Amino acid sequence: MNDCLFFGQNEEPILLKNEPNKIKKSIQFNFENENENENENENENENEKQIKQISSGLFSTIFLFKNGKAIEYLNEKDLNQNPEKIQIEENIQKVFVGTRNEAILTKEGNVFAKGEDISSNNSNEFINISSLIEDLDDIVIKDVVCGACSIYLLTSNQNVYGIGDNFWGQLGFDSKTLKKTQKPILMMKNVSKIFSGNFSHRVFLLNSNQELFGCGLNRYGQIGLGESSKEEVNKLTKIQNIPKGKIIDIQCGNFHSIMLIEDENENTKRKLYSCGYYDYNGLGKTENTYEFTEIKLSLFENDIIIDFSVGNNHTLILTSNSKLIGFGNNEYGQLGTGDTKSQLIPIQIELPKLRFNENISNYHLSCGYDNSFLYYSPLSFSNLEEDLIKLFKRKEFCDISFKTENGEIIEAHKLILKYRLNQNENQIEKLKEIISKKSIKESNQIFEMIYSNNFIINPKLYSEIKEIINLNEKIEETMKRIYLNENENEKDFIIERKEKQYKFPKLILIMRSELYRGMFLSVTEDKSNKVTDYSELSNKSFQIFEYWIYSNQIKDEIEITQEIIDEIQIGIDYFQLNQTYPNLFDLLINKFNN
Repeated sequence: MNDCLFFGQNEEPILLKNEPNKIKKSIQFNFENENENENENENENENEKQIKQISSGLFSTIFLFKNGKAIEYLNEKDLNQNPEKIQIEENIQKVFVGTRNEAILTKEGNVFAKGEDISSNNSNEFINISSLIEDLDDIVIKDVVCGACSIYLLTSNQNVYGIGDNFWGQLGFDSKTLKKTQKPILMMKNVSKIFSGNFSHRVFLLNSNQELFGCGLNRYGQIGLGESSKEEVNKLTKIQNIPKGKIIDIQCGNFHSIMLIEDENENTKRKLYSCGYYDYNGLGKTENTYEFTEIKLSLFENDIIIDFSVGNNHTLILTSNSKLIGFGNNEYGQLGTGDTKSQLIPIQIELPKLRFNENISNYHLSCGYDNSFLYYSPLSFSNLEEDLIKLFKRKEFCDISFKTENGEIIEAHKLILKYRLNQNENQIEKLKEIISKKSIKESNQIFEMIYSNNFIINPKLYSEIKEIINLNEKIEETMKRIYLNENENEKDFIIERKEKQYKFPKLILIMRSELYRGMFLSVTEDKSNKVTDYSELSNKSFQIFEYWIYSNQIKDEIEITQEIIDEIQIGIDYFQLNQTYPNLFDLLINKFNN
């Protein structure tokens, strides 16, 4: 069911029974109620029960699965207590656990939360805090993060609201006049991203101009404002001297902050920057740092940072060259080094044997208070939703235009629209009529919904377009229909093999190569539209790749043999598929065994 490794404190909450309180070397995490879940969902696709996300706080840990369901481990003294299923009717998209609170974002754009700083009536019951925002009307929540005792909500119109504790001014208000709120209050407008940490009393807000603001506890300079900054920053303050590049993520420990920046001038190389208190936390340096400065280490040379996570006082980093790097407090073995010696300077940690060690990009890190998780989360075909939205912004591949009410032009892809609009040319004309009466912002929302199943959209807009868009059809079904379409005019990309030529929609192959560097890595955009690097695969293996790239499935009529499995395994390396869909191999093995 899962590929999850655990190390660190195993006492609060008790995660693994019959194991020591300090797990200094990673061990396999097994769910106590796994058999119960499997019996309940015996007809469910095995992929859907894979871990999607883990969030661990001081008193609880939540595991979210790809089927939109979640289970929670509480700090129970009763060792016979099994983890509890989170009873929320809506499909869960993200989970967040702070020190004294929890938050859940659903696909419908609602946020359910619980905790002593959220509700004075019942701190153990999830309540819909997004419904407490006045004048929300047709606006929904598109992101949420937890601080230690506060929760921050980002709406689809780029407003940020805060709820919970404000003892250190982490809600952007003077703590003397506002100590706590159990109703979301507006903190800032025009925000594109929000960042905080499970054990952090501060928040960072990034606006659409890539300007960064922060507030909250700054006793050791962990907001990055400079040495002379006050201990409490109770007003959102612009942070100067931010390194150049695109801010990908910021994660906060108690007394330190780590920022990941993509430097577009250096072939999109990712770099880590840190600030705050180095002693006990580690910053990649040997002294306190009051502004974000780069962690310069030979460990990162000629490598790409795949993922990183920050706990209360420790940090773990995963790189593309299969390196696990850690620093900070290691009192409970949370660095996975096999001992309890803390490390102020980053060191490389022996990476445990993984299920797909070569597919390191599909592993993720999640640091709890004094423990850590390393888990395998294979990409599902539903990631095409994100891919298609990215493709929507690639104007050089567009072939149909729409004009908004103010005369702005939005370009799109006729092939995708055709299949999302039930292959009906009249629907495209109806869409043009709707767009002609909408603003550029509303039009972009409509197209993002067409290109995905993203329901974070103005409900009024949804009511206007739901009749012409096939929203009940999953994205992967759309892609499969495109693949199976017999219209040769739409299959203008040629792959040559020994026995014949194969034609594919050029748009789809470009998307797969551009965004995943996978099977069609060698696709060239020359005038001939031909690719000739597939002669090494047998016909059956090529058919498997061909069908799977569109449907994430294996054709029923193809019999899987050991020879095919061996050849596909070679092909995974040959086509660099380790950077895209390792679950293809899962599908092959499952079909072979059954």
